[in-house]
Amino acid sequence: MVVEVPRWTNAKMEIATKDPLNPIKQDVKKGNLRYVANVFPHKGYIWNYGAIPQTWEDPEHKDGDTGCCGDNDPIDVCEIGSRVCSRGEVIKVKVLGVLAMIDEGETDWKVIAINVDDPEAGELNNIGDVQRLKPGYLEATVDWFRRYKVPDGKPENQFAFNGEFKDKDFALATIKSTHDFWKNLISQPTNAGGLNCKNTCVSGDGSPHCCSSNEAKAVVDAHCACGQEEPIPCSVDKWFYYKK
Repeated sequence: MVVEVPRWTNAKMEIATKDPLNPIKQDVKKGNLRYVANVFPHKGYIWNYGAIPQTWEDPEHKDGDTGCCGDNDPIDVCEIGSRVCSRGEVIKVKVLGVLAMIDEGETDWKVIAINVDDPEAGELNNIGDVQRLKPGYLEATVDWFRRYKVPDGKPENQFAFNGEFKDKDFALATIKSTHDFWKNLISQPTNAGGLNCKNTCVSGDGSPHCCSSNEAKAVVDAHCACGQEEPIPCSVDKWFYYKK
């Protein structure tokens, strides 16, 4: 997985799928940098949050289990290991299960996984092991995803399967499905949904979006150097309370 948001942080960072080479950028809304709200008792993201490369939740495909189409993004991952990862870090994870969130009418899968190098990785092999060894973590995960948009004036998110987690085999099948959607996406001559599919990891024979290392370097070099870091607003630490 690619880590977009380290645990306990609030900045809403994500892979910019419409930019060349898909860098990780902070989301902007109405000209302001976005931070996820702290809905009591949570502080920031409660896992290392990121995505699995070479996956795509197809917005034209209605999922048979959720009854909703995909959200046009890579599949998301909640990594539940003990180490707080760094933004942009690429880590190998063991898949344990998956949660089917419905976000504003779109399917938004949340894979539960653990870093293979975590001390507890050997004991966690399926979603039931998480329930047994980390009691309360899965319930907190559902609660977090259900309520995190409420402070922004949006309704609670909903879930397929009554908010129950599906097991490892179901999760792996879901990941394979989204990988197949991605393979179909990069085989098309046009960028579906405005996505930028320029890619150094595919061959010219297999995809019209093949990009050489020299072309990729030119894209990176053309961007401005990083500016001065701005302080995080004090409001980011505020807790929000509301009755469930």
